[in-house]
Amino acid sequence: MTAPFSAFMDEAAALLGPRGLTRDADLLAPWLTDWRGRFTGAALALASPTSTAEVAALVRLCRAHGVGIVPQGGNSGMSGGATPDGSGTALLLSLRRMNAIRAIDPAARQATCEAGVVLQVLHQAAEAQGLRFPLTLGGKGSATVGGLVSTNAGGTQVLRHGSMRALVMGLEAVLPDGTIYSALTPLKKDNRGFDLKQLFIGSEGTLGIVTAATLRLVPQVAERVVIWAGVPSITAARALLLHCEAVAGDALEGFEVLPQSCLEAVLGHVPNARAPLEGQHAWHVLIEVVADAAGAATLRERAEAMIAAAFEAGLVSDATLAASEAQTEAMWLIRESVAPAERAKGPAMQHDISVPVERMPAFLDMAVPTIEAEFPGTHAVGFGHLGDGNIHFHVIAPPGAVRAEWEAHEGKAISRRVHDLVSEWHGSISAEHGIGQLKRDELERLGDPAALALMRAVKAALDPGELLNPGKLVALAPSPAKP
Repeated sequence: MTAPFSAFMDEAAALLGPRGLTRDADLLAPWLTDWRGRFTGAALALASPTSTAEVAALVRLCRAHGVGIVPQGGNSGMSGGATPDGSGTALLLSLRRMNAIRAIDPAARQATCEAGVVLQVLHQAAEAQGLRFPLTLGGKGSATVGGLVSTNAGGTQVLRHGSMRALVMGLEAVLPDGTIYSALTPLKKDNRGFDLKQLFIGSEGTLGIVTAATLRLVPQVAERVVIWAGVPSITAARALLLHCEAVAGDALEGFEVLPQSCLEAVLGHVPNARAPLEGQHAWHVLIEVVADAAGAATLRERAEAMIAAAFEAGLVSDATLAASEAQTEAMWLIRESVAPAERAKGPAMQHDISVPVERMPAFLDMAVPTIEAEFPGTHAVGFGHLGDGNIHFHVIAPPGAVRAEWEAHEGKAISRRVHDLVSEWHGSISAEHGIGQLKRDELERLGDPAALALMRAVKAALDPGELLNPGKLVALAPSPAKP
């Protein structure tokens, strides 16, 4: 280790203590590779502060020594946004020891949590107060509040409750100079200039380190009904969505779609999984409607009427309502198992995309045959949150493809082509998983120049030394153009 880093390490160790700073290779290793296994880096050490004051002091120390900081939540991100580069000159910063739920206010329906609180723990704490935090996702057992805020996470309930941008009411963050920005107390109306907390939501730790957040809670669900429907096309699925929105209103909480091939992949991958409907259907739709105590008694009756009207209108070919909580969970397990089932089939390029909600059926009808024709032997599938225009578009490699070789060559060309199509349709190449390092070059290639310039200007104003999460989301100077 060079002398400057030795001095830094000595000061960091004195600040954080033996539990707060480690260079143990075995302890570091799990946090140096991203969840998907696509990126592996190196770090000077792993820092684990226990308070916002310690984070601020550590940031000031890093700034004095010119040491980059890579913040990390549960390490469950999908774009390599929490993985350091291979230089080994940055500090990996974990906020998992900052895991206190500082307060839950049932009357105000708010929870103030530190960044290291795990999503599932927050769910349990809210439920104990007769409330819930209306955001869930497959990684709820590892995803942390800080990571969810920093990536503007979504999930299956965005249709009704929005992403983290809509759920964060107040924020605390440490800026790149060590200053603490504290705005945890929410105000219903506040016109004192910019809504500064929004700068940090979705900025992937490049503008500040989120240390705590005040989050919106909602009444606990007293009753829910889940419906599985078969429809002849993705266009029919969109028509069914409009019908359900008109009939169910705010009771509609989830609307997920998957093609027959995805269902078959899950049935072959998950032991004892069973198809909810007889026969095959081009597309399958998972619908969830919910009610609080006031509407619980009539929810099932209203759901049955909604789907009966859909039958009469010719919107569905077949449908079934879950008769028990076990059936409800079994239906959701099918949806949540699509991604691992597709991965088990072999190498695939996975794209987290969105286009305007009303255009998604036409986009899929165009994109699937286009990609399969231009890249013979591949199989393209789209599934996910049709209600908010976010589809996971996977392109599966031809049989026998060697993962690393295929991903580096044809796979890369496929992703570029998919992103081109999305951009032509005025969509986004990252709907909910962030940019990280996986898509940074693609964002520079396809992003609106004015938007990129604004992001660089904000980054330059707050973090001119590129101290925070270097190499992620956006750089102060654009990368050289690539062919």
